[in-house]
Amino acid sequence: MNISNLPDTITNKKLKKIAVKVFEEIPVSKADAVYMLSTNDILELGKISNFIRTKLHGHKAYYGVNMNLNFTNICELRCPLCAFSRDEGDKDAFLLSLDEIGKRVRKAVASGIDEVHIVGGLHPELKIDYFEEMIRRIKKIKSDLFIVAFTAVEIDYFAKKNKITVKDTLKRLTDAGVGAMPGGGAEIFSPRIRNFIAPTKIPGRRWLQIMRTAHEMGLKTNATMLYNHKEEIVDIADHLAKIRKLQDETGGFKTFVPLLFHAANTRIKAKRGTSTGYDDIRIYAASRIFLHNVPHLKALWMYLGDKMAQVLLRFGVDDFAATYYNEKVVHAAGAKTPDYGSEPFLKRLIENAGLKPVRTTANYWIQ
Repeated sequence: MNISNLPDTITNKKLKKIAVKVFEEIPVSKADAVYMLSTNDILELGKISNFIRTKLHGHKAYYGVNMNLNFTNICELRCPLCAFSRDEGDKDAFLLSLDEIGKRVRKAVASGIDEVHIVGGLHPELKIDYFEEMIRRIKKIKSDLFIVAFTAVEIDYFAKKNKITVKDTLKRLTDAGVGAMPGGGAEIFSPRIRNFIAPTKIPGRRWLQIMRTAHEMGLKTNATMLYNHKEEIVDIADHLAKIRKLQDETGGFKTFVPLLFHAANTRIKAKRGTSTGYDDIRIYAASRIFLHNVPHLKALWMYLGDKMAQVLLRFGVDDFAATYYNEKVVHAAGAKTPDYGSEPFLKRLIENAGLKPVRTTANYWIQ
């Protein structure tokens, strides 16, 4: 793309005005976001989002080689949206011992991983010592493993459970070896929708407060948004606006990750059923355009399917996610993708989109 004439390539009048703002580095408005999230003119929307993607990352597309570590599915919250969580007495409830975690990590390290991604349920019997020891043991197995661990929801829970501050909680975990935080638990910030899909989870404002604290401590994080459940377009635009505002203030979000809701085995019936390709494209392209101040946009191919994720590489996405060996959460909710993708598989998808695959970790340190 010739980046010197972006607005001239757009014929849709409203999208042309958005393109002018983007070209002149003026943040687009929430009204612009609402329009982008509803337009059927996805090819012109794609021109704008791909312009930003190319400006930020050239022809690179990032991917990781990692494992998912879901240490327990026992959770006090039991959110309606979650197919993964269980009560402690359920027959399929589990809690991994530290020895079992070490065994799984050693096996994954032998296969060549660079990163461990850790999330789990809010288990009432686990204290912060368990998590500190977990991280230390993982780092002993391979000292340069990058560890992405514990959502804002988990951090809030650990702090309350151990009667310490969020800042102290984060410090203890980063001292043990946590390198970055995932963005889970954001769901959708609208209280009206959040009270329906996750009524016992921390409110959106608390999620943002915890992320602010992490950023102020120098800890980089992801931000997420769950879509295709009960939300309206205005809820999505508002969610994006809150992420952008905090990013303006802290600069701590490294990656935005839209998450396609999977309804199977949950207590939520998605109002539209399965999302369409147009739905997914609008969400990702509009996110890339609106969140001008967040450097990376990630598409989790396990949520979207590999072919849709590949298409999105030309609609603003620069991070193709990772191998995610042994992922449990989205597959509990009915994802049909395999729970592991090989490195050659990911590289081939990126190359066939005409881009250069770059192996990295969640801090975008190029391998």
